[in-house]
Amino acid sequence: MDLREKKTKRSIHNSFIELRSRKELEKITVKELCERAEISKATFYLHYRDIYDLSESLQHEVVQDIVRGITDPEELVYNYRTANRKLIESFYAHRGMIDILFSGSQFSHLTESLEAGIKELIFGRFPELRDDVYANVMMTYQLMGVFYSFYRYEKTFGYEKVMESVERIREFFIDKDR
Repeated sequence: MDLREKKTKRSIHNSFIELRSRKELEKITVKELCERAEISKATFYLHYRDIYDLSESLQHEVVQDIVRGITDPEELVYNYRTANRKLIESFYAHRGMIDILFSGSQFSHLTESLEAGIKELIFGRFPELRDDVYANVMMTYQLMGVFYSFYRYEKTFGYEKVMESVERIREFFIDKDR
């Protein structure tokens, strides 16, 4: 990708994020985005099919950044306490972009994409778990529970209190059954 193309994409992304921070995805038009990014519609369509394609591309980048934050997928299988903390730290590091790109009708895309991305990471390391119903249910339970609890309560109660609660729940409901 040459420098001009990088600048164009950066302008499109920055303009989209600015618009998206103020508006629902469904209310953003290509025309409005192009005016803000100071590009032609033809230039936009060289890079993206439509506004939804652009949004999905940026959402994918955020999810991949979160997944890349999991440096030891083994921990998600063997050390839930450390894994939960790392997962929440990664969510927290991306909270601003999550709030913008996945607000409104897009929230369900975040949980689905995170689950798919993290499971692929784990199944890449532990392929025998792909068809294990217990492992799949446990990962979904852990990922969705940790993520949703953090997302829902972090602003109200603070990072550390939510993290402590997630750890206590894990110990009470899951670890005692092992």
